[in-house]
Amino acid sequence: MAGNTFGVLFKIITFGESHGKSIGVVIDGVPSGLFIDEDFIQHELNRRKPGQSAITSQRKEDDVFEIISGVYNQKATGAPITVLIQNKDDKPSDYDHLKDTFRPSHADYTYSVKYPHRDHRGGGRASARETASRVFAGAIAKMILNPLQITITAYVSQVGDIALNTDYRDLNLLEAENNIVRCPDVAIAEKMIDRIKEIKKDGDTIGGVITCIIKGVPAGWGEPVFDKIQADLSKAMMSINAAKGFAYGSGFDSVLMKGSEHNDVFINKDNKITTITNHSGGIQGGITNGEDIYFKVAFKPIATIMQKQQTANDKGETIELMGKGRHDPCVVPRAVPIVEAMAAIVMTDHYLRFRSMDFSTE
Repeated sequence: MAGNTFGVLFKIITFGESHGKSIGVVIDGVPSGLFIDEDFIQHELNRRKPGQSAITSQRKEDDVFEIISGVYNQKATGAPITVLIQNKDDKPSDYDHLKDTFRPSHADYTYSVKYPHRDHRGGGRASARETASRVFAGAIAKMILNPLQITITAYVSQVGDIALNTDYRDLNLLEAENNIVRCPDVAIAEKMIDRIKEIKKDGDTIGGVITCIIKGVPAGWGEPVFDKIQADLSKAMMSINAAKGFAYGSGFDSVLMKGSEHNDVFINKDNKITTITNHSGGIQGGITNGEDIYFKVAFKPIATIMQKQQTANDKGETIELMGKGRHDPCVVPRAVPIVEAMAAIVMTDHYLRFRSMDFSTE
């Protein structure tokens, strides 16, 4: 199976299945001497893990990790860091009835075509369980970015038709972690939570949008043509389970503007080149310009619903199916740390690439 690796200089490869013994990640490119803050890593994993609230999957996983290489005396050695996260609350029997069945909008059919001998338990590699490995790697990436005063903050900006349209600059983004839906507006958060609970009660699911803000990135990061910053961010976000759309800066709203309205005018402010507006989302020509990077990721409703649906099995027979097991009624609350992690991985990779090309002398 190809396609399990992401990154160039800061590179990760994830492994493991939803209901196998464990999942994990190998991270290559971590600078020697980096202090590995295990408490911070666990904090990040706790933000993603299931069973954390009434509006998430009730699977109980502590996501306690074991570092088996690349760290000595709490510091990275420069060798690949390998991590294992055990599956403790796996229930493969929940999926016995799906061995020969193709669930609507799942990867069952496409996986069976590509991989005739597949792990059907919880979707195997296609499960969002795999994203715990990404969050671990993202925590390491944040540790590399932190001394550079680069921050990455994501929050839920929409659930169904309930949207937070306030400019992120007018929000206290820290408020997002104070409620279970991770929306920084308390009043709108309550409406989102109520909607998710209603949907869950009906045995259905609902989608949403996550907004992410990256602050402190200097001008000059990114590679023109194929490895533009926005291209790598897009690939990173669209590789997350259930992601259906990506837009950065003014995004699709830019089609409603004229060039004279959309252009970000350069000015010299306090002996620094900056822009009056930031419709570009901090990126021009695929390279960062020093302004805030901001983007949105749209997520579809989770495909597993607790309602009867018509589907087909591997014999081509039409059958009736009803979802079982433990699933999120809405993915976005738990996807917030995943979005942050993938953004951190991209930015760390480009930081190391930029640093490797710096021939300036003091």
